[in-house]
Amino acid sequence: MQELETPPTQNQDPPPGFNLFPNLKPPNKTLTFHQISVLFLTFLAYASFHASRKPPSIVKSVLSPQDDDNSHSGWAPFDDSHGPHRLGELDLAFLSAYSVGMYFSGHIGDQINLRVFLSVGMVGSGVFTVVFGLGYWWNVHVLGFFVVVQIVCGLFQSIGWPCVVAVMGNWFGKSKRGLIMGAWNSHTSVGNIVGSVVASSVLGFGWGWSFVLPGILILVVAALVYLFLVVCPEDIGLELMEKEVEMSVEGEALVNSEKMEMEGVGLDEGENFESKAAIGFLEAWRLPGVVQFAFCLFFSKLVAYTFLYWLPFYLRHTAVAGVHLSHKSAGILSTIFDVGGVGGGVLAGFISDKIEARAVTSVMFLILSIPALVCYRIYGSISMFANVLLMFVSGLLVNGPYSLITTAVAADLGTQSTITGNSRALATVTAIIDGTGSVGAALGPLLAGYISTRGWNSVFFMLVLSLSIAGLLLFQVVKSEIKGKQNEGRWLWLGTWLM
Repeated sequence: MQELETPPTQNQDPPPGFNLFPNLKPPNKTLTFHQISVLFLTFLAYASFHASRKPPSIVKSVLSPQDDDNSHSGWAPFDDSHGPHRLGELDLAFLSAYSVGMYFSGHIGDQINLRVFLSVGMVGSGVFTVVFGLGYWWNVHVLGFFVVVQIVCGLFQSIGWPCVVAVMGNWFGKSKRGLIMGAWNSHTSVGNIVGSVVASSVLGFGWGWSFVLPGILILVVAALVYLFLVVCPEDIGLELMEKEVEMSVEGEALVNSEKMEMEGVGLDEGENFESKAAIGFLEAWRLPGVVQFAFCLFFSKLVAYTFLYWLPFYLRHTAVAGVHLSHKSAGILSTIFDVGGVGGGVLAGFISDKIEARAVTSVMFLILSIPALVCYRIYGSISMFANVLLMFVSGLLVNGPYSLITTAVAADLGTQSTITGNSRALATVTAIIDGTGSVGAALGPLLAGYISTRGWNSVFFMLVLSLSIAGLLLFQVVKSEIKGKQNEGRWLWLGTWLM
């Protein structure tokens, strides 16, 4: 057949940086070296994405001071009583574009060079983050300018996640995937922390600097990614160990047992090739577990991003031990939530690997996060120690399932046996799950902007309700996981109780 003579391929020449440093090529460097390199570069790439997302939350209390005594402060058009609403609309503009772009970028990422595509997303994100900050020196007071910049920036930002997850999937097998990806996914919290510290530190020089520096940071990292990121082992003549091999961008490197299974059921060469074609968007939605986890992430990410975009504002306008924090102090203190998020991602990944049940782990964290948020709202203002402790615990529990679903769960669903190990579904499935989650991420900050004017208790009620719905959406998946363990002779007591 003609199609089999020229199958599509994504294998590319080594990155340009390898021509500058020939010693990076095999056999000078081992497979382990390149795995660590990919781990580091993708971590750095997505941390810089999140660092460039953080400035809007840091400058909110400067653009819209609200209850500050200095009535002439603020920045039009955000300096009146409708300021929080307009700031919420900015968040909506960015995150709506991000969620829409995610669906397209995931499918595109399955078709073209991921290194180049990721670099384009990073450069675009950096440029438009800087442009937003230039509005300070250009003395821009038109809401439309900021909305348009956020929309374009959101589209570029949507390129990042499907690309880095797909690259990671090419280099690492399922062994300890939850732990590895849980630790790797701390880039989200690390990026938030770096973005918060950088943006808060320069806030006194003018809010524009809070955007310019993170924007420059992602541009620098984009250069490193373009020069040195290797998309898959085959690009430099390497192959994973057979027991680790399960996916490549082309779906060419499959687990040996999977090949045997395909041969055993009589798949001919043409059928085998068809399994390597990029999976369709609607077909990806029909994969087992995709819908449940996608909508669970919708509500889970709604909560996480409400904290991401509004926690500094909340801290600035809520007295801790009777004292209101400064803009800078509120921004830096908010990083405690992300520090907890680092631990939550690692812990959720570790637990899910140990018990071999992603949904059960996610629901455990979701259930525990509800009393954690209630306690933070009620007791967080008593003292600084109570605020820090409860914020840390809340970050750990809220970010645990969010981290697990966007990494290990997405990778599991994108490489499950029902699609015969076809990793060209990976970026598409990842984009569907995180894109759906990003719709919730867009809705949460917008609602918070409106609801916060009626009192923060209402905002926390919205967050608790969202976490409850997220847990309920996984109920059937949890039952299936427990039933599977029951059939294996494990968790008998829990299976009997639920069934």
